[in-house]
Amino acid sequence: MENYIIEMENIRKEFPGVVANDNVTLRLKKGEIHALLGENGAGKSTLMSVLFGLYIPEKGVIKKNGEVVNIANPNVANDLGIGMVHQHFKLVEVFTVLENIILGAEPTKNGLLTTKEAREKVIALSEKFNLKVDVDALIEDISVGMQQRVEILKMLYRENEVLIFDEPTAVLTPQEIEELMKIMKNLIEEGKSILFISHKLNEIMYVCDRVSVLRKGKYIGTVNVKDTTTSKLSEMMVGRHVEGVKLSALRKKGNVILELDNITVSSKSHKNNAVNNVSFKVHEGEILGIAGIEGNGQTELVYGISGLEKLVSGKLILKGEDITKLSIRERNLKGISHIPEDRHKHGLVLDYDLADNLILKKYFLKEFQNHGFIKKSNVKKHSDMLIKDYDIRSGKGSSTITRSMSGGNQQKAIIAREIDCDTDLLIAVQPTRGLDVGAIENIHRTLIDQRNKNKGILMISLELDEILNISDRILVMYNGEIVAELDPKKTSAKEIGLYMVGSKQQAKKKKEEVKANA
Repeated sequence: MENYIIEMENIRKEFPGVVANDNVTLRLKKGEIHALLGENGAGKSTLMSVLFGLYIPEKGVIKKNGEVVNIANPNVANDLGIGMVHQHFKLVEVFTVLENIILGAEPTKNGLLTTKEAREKVIALSEKFNLKVDVDALIEDISVGMQQRVEILKMLYRENEVLIFDEPTAVLTPQEIEELMKIMKNLIEEGKSILFISHKLNEIMYVCDRVSVLRKGKYIGTVNVKDTTTSKLSEMMVGRHVEGVKLSALRKKGNVILELDNITVSSKSHKNNAVNNVSFKVHEGEILGIAGIEGNGQTELVYGISGLEKLVSGKLILKGEDITKLSIRERNLKGISHIPEDRHKHGLVLDYDLADNLILKKYFLKEFQNHGFIKKSNVKKHSDMLIKDYDIRSGKGSSTITRSMSGGNQQKAIIAREIDCDTDLLIAVQPTRGLDVGAIENIHRTLIDQRNKNKGILMISLELDEILNISDRILVMYNGEIVAELDPKKTSAKEIGLYMVGSKQQAKKKKEEVKANA
C-alpha cells in the first residue's frame, strides 16, 4: 500500500458559469515532488486553493496521512502543516518583509510583539536557502523577484511539511530558478513533500518524481517523470502536438521607430540611478530582445519609455518626434503599446469586468463613448471579438470579473488589448510569464506576426530561451547599462549569462577613437 501524505478524492469546485475542478483526484506521496500540469484555466491553482483552505469544494474528500480532514481556511491548513507559495503574491505592500513573513504567526511575550528571534530565524533561513532579502524593506519598494522570495520564506518560517509551489519560477531568473530547484530537493531531503505547479516542462523533468495532468478542469492522468517526455506531457496537457515557433530571417532593417538618447532613470530603492546613459534604437520589422538579471534597470528603463517614470536626463525620440515630456496617454496615442511586467499593478483593474479592461486604452474614442457615456453594446461587441481571437477563457465571457480569471488568461487579455491598439512600437515585458506551452506558442506567433507587419517590438524577458528564439537582436543590461549587443544566431545562453552577471563586457570605444573616426 502506497504511503500518501495527501489524498484529494473526487474534488468538485464550481464558480458562476464554470466548473473549475470536475471530479479530480490527486495523491501526494511522502517525500516526493509531484507536479501539477495543465493549460491556463485548467483548474490547477483552484485545486491547490482547495487544499490550502481558500476554497471549499462542493464535493470530494481530503485526507492527511490517511485521515479525513476538513480544511475550512488557511489557518487550518497551516495547523495541518500545509503551506502555499501563491502565483499572485499574498503580501501587504505597506508592511516590511519581516512583517509579511511573520504575519499570522507573530511571536509575542507578555502580550507584546517580539521580533528579535523571528528576525534571526528569517535571516538564517534566507542565508541557508540563498534567498537573501532585506527584512526591513517595504514590499512596495522591492522587485517582483524579491517578493517571490518573501513568499517562499513565509512558508519555510512556518516549518510546513506539505509545500505547495504555485508557479514559483514564473518571475525568477535562470540562475534563481536553478537555485530554487536545489532548494526544493534539499527540502525533500529534510522530509518535506512538495506539490509543484509549473508550465515549464524542462523544470518538471528535472526536479519532479511524478506528474498529474489536468485539462479543462478534468483529471487526465498521472505519470512517472522517468517514464515520459516533454513532448508526451505537452500533448497530455493541450490535447494536441505542440511545435515551437521559429523566427524567419530578418528582412532589411526598416526605419527607426524609437531612439533612446543617453537616457537616465532614477531608482526608488536606492540612491544610485537605475538606468545610466542608455542609448539604442528600435527599428521597424524587428524584435529587439533585452536580457538581464532582474534588478539591473530593465523595469526602470521601461518605466522611462512608457512614461511611468520621468527621465533624469536624456531624450526619447518616437518616429522622429521628441516625446520625452509627453504623458502616458499621449505616448500611447503617438504609437506606443505596453505589456507590463506586473499585470495586477499596471496591467488590469482587477475589479472591473473583462470588457472594461479590454477598452482601457480606447474608452474615450467616439466608437465607445458619446458625450462621456460609455456605449455598452459596442464595448461588449469589441470584447467578445478579442476574447474569441485570443482564446481568453472566462466563466462569464465579457462580464467576467477579471480578478476571478486565471493568471494566464489575465495575461492574454492584456496582450489582446495592447496589440489591438495597432501601434508602431510594442513594449513586451515578460510577455509569456505564467503561460503554458500552447499559450506561449500563440503569443510568440503573435509577436512575430506583429514584427512581420513592420511593427517594432521591444521585448524584455528573463527567459533566455525566449530571448534567443524570437529576437532579431539582443541587448544585455547589467547594473543599469547596456553591456553587450549580440546576434542570437552567433551567441549562446551561456555567453549571454556571462554578460548578465558582469563577468564579461564588450569593449567600449574610447571617445578619442570615436572623434578620430568621425
